[in-house]
Amino acid sequence: MTQFAYTEKALELQKRFDTEALANAELQVLVHDSLSAPDRKFVGQAEFFWLSTVDPQGSPTVSFKGGAPGFVAMPDDKTLLFPCFEGNGMYFSMGNVASTSKIGMLFMSFDPPSRLRVQGNAQLTDDPAIVGLWPGAQFGVKVEIAALLTNCPRYIPRMKRVDGSRYVPDPVRGHQPTPGWKRIDAIQGVLPKRDQNKADAVGGLISMEEWEGMVLKGDPDA
Repeated sequence: MTQFAYTEKALELQKRFDTEALANAELQVLVHDSLSAPDRKFVGQAEFFWLSTVDPQGSPTVSFKGGAPGFVAMPDDKTLLFPCFEGNGMYFSMGNVASTSKIGMLFMSFDPPSRLRVQGNAQLTDDPAIVGLWPGAQFGVKVEIAALLTNCPRYIPRMKRVDGSRYVPDPVRGHQPTPGWKRIDAIQGVLPKRDQNKADAVGGLISMEEWEGMVLKGDPDA
């Protein structure tokens, strides 16, 4: 039996729109608590997912997590592992994980359209055997699966993949290029010591306005 359950307000909406029987059937058919063979294939091909977390006051946030195809590991049918690569240094989502452990994950494919929702309990880990799965990772996240829900592809737009991100760490050495935002002149004094004085080697300093222009144009160096 999964830990998935409808809230009182969800039940009220089901009654309002006459979906009580449908929702109960979906609970029995679509919700499961361990990775199925199709789930494993889907997650094993994924190079991104969306992560939802909540802080101790219940305030939510959603973040995008990406890596090389198959970067989410599945050591068994009840567990997911994923890396924390370097980001903007806020650790907003990871701080929530460390504080409350409750997370949601949404895996999605646009061609063909498909999606998988995961609810679980997560913890940060410095275990070398786990962190070592992804050269360049700062630490890992271990997810104990509480429930999985296979959603229909309705409303998912059909889009073609163009290319992966150049910032995914090298799978052997963990190297990744310096992102454009670390070249912004106004933030040089607050960058971690390891990132200071790197701008000259990758094109020099730029203004905030120049970086924003790079983002709007889809410049891969942004």
